Amino acid sequence: MRSTFMGLETNKRGLFTQQSALYTTGHNISNANTPGYSRQRVNMQATAGFPGVGLNTPTMPGFLGTGVEAGSIQRIRDSFVDQQFRQESNKLGYWESRSKAISQMEDVLAEPSEYGLQKSLSEFWSSLQQLATDPQNGGARAVVVERGVAVADSFNYMHKSLEEIQTNLGKEIGVSTKDINSILEQIADLNRQISEVEPNGYMPNDLYDARDVLLNELSTYVPIEINYQKSGGRALAIAEGTVTVSIKTNGDPITVIKGKDFAKMNVDNADTEGNPKSPVDMISFTFTANGQATGGNLNVTAMQKSGKMRSLIDSYGYNDGDVKGLYPDMLAKLDKMAMEFATEFNKVHKEGTDLDGQAGDDFFATRDGSTTINAGNITVTNELINNPNRVAASTSKDVDPAEVGNGQNAKKLADVLFAPLGTNGSGLDGSTVQSYFAGIIGELGVQGQQADRMTFNTTTLLGAVSNRRDSISSVSLDEEMTDMIKFQQAYNASARMITVVDETLEKIINGMGVVGR
Repeated sequence: MRSTFMGLETNKRGLFTQQSALYTTGHNISNANTPGYSRQRVNMQATAGFPGVGLNTPTMPGFLGTGVEAGSIQRIRDSFVDQQFRQESNKLGYWESRSKAISQMEDVLAEPSEYGLQKSLSEFWSSLQQLATDPQNGGARAVVVERGVAVADSFNYMHKSLEEIQTNLGKEIGVSTKDINSILEQIADLNRQISEVEPNGYMPNDLYDARDVLLNELSTYVPIEINYQKSGGRALAIAEGTVTVSIKTNGDPITVIKGKDFAKMNVDNADTEGNPKSPVDMISFTFTANGQATGGNLNVTAMQKSGKMRSLIDSYGYNDGDVKGLYPDMLAKLDKMAMEFATEFNKVHKEGTDLDGQAGDDFFATRDGSTTINAGNITVTNELINNPNRVAASTSKDVDPAEVGNGQNAKKLADVLFAPLGTNGSGLDGSTVQSYFAGIIGELGVQGQQADRMTFNTTTLLGAVSNRRDSISSVSLDEEMTDMIKFQQAYNASARMITVVDETLEKIINGMGVVGR
């Protein structure tokens, strides 16, 4: 026999459940502008009907409903869209960093420009041409020397500036490593908190959101794959559990988070600040094992070509038997150009005679006294700076006695700028100084265009995925207002039903059993 107060219990459940839905709606509205928040909903389910199932249950036509209950409060997410978002975020992290590194390099080289190396070489050539017309002019000789100094200074400036940016990229690798370790530690701590809450039958939705924000941030640095492990106990079937995070490589993935354990990332052969010492030392990372987080060694060449960390390494440089990378390659090209230009110029200069009829000596030398000239140490010899008369503008061969005023060697020196230097891989491989440098600038421009284009494309794709994710997970105030009215009306209806049942019971209690009235 059913209970007399069954109607009160049925509608009391309705009140409580609709009240929970209203509170959840209010929580959604309050967090409409909270970054990383996912809207939540109450999963309502009908309570077991009356009578129950069993041999001793009374016989009656069908089950009588006993109301509703809140089975769980769940956040709305789509794991497939989340995975897409992290993949596109990983690509954007690579190309954004790449575009920034190339942009900084373009700022240094600054071509075409009124103040770049091209301009210095052109003015140097003009001064040599002027000297060829009047080789006995002391002012023209001084101009040649000063223009030579300007060329050397241009090489020095570019080399030093590129090295400074390269050093900053190395420091950014160290900072990024610390950021990754901080994220790993925070995710592991959230795993610990979630594993303590879920076995009690609760859904820690806000902890899930905080963990997803960190996973999204981690995906910008390195490509990751995620697996979920159930917490056990009385955890709900829809509970997410703890995450196991692995870094994807060209070989086996490296597990860096498992439960509350995480592996700490370190740059191998780092300085005291944790930064790579030089591109020569930039070879690999070590993930120190901790508990179930196995860690391991990650060689740079095994890293997938995606993520901000790999982009920083590709720009800074790394050792793969030979030093490779955006900045090492550019520095090597400038060094090669400076060395070949200075070597050929010195060779021609030695074939001439100065204003006093003496044989010419080196025009360019090194600042540090080393035997090899490069873009970082090239300079005009002090002898020429102190005495411009030592510029070997005249020919000494085929002329006896030497004619100090014929200016033929100055023409040969000017021709060095437009003479093919080396062939079959030697020198500049048959390119002139001007065309070789133009080729460097052209190649850099193409790389910059590609980086900008890929940044734009990945930003567009990420925006599309983000919009799709927001359409699923973000809070819509219009939808929440609609739900609020719906739950409010259901709450009012349940309250009205309680009033009806109360009036029915009042009649039974106070009106029955009184005869003759």
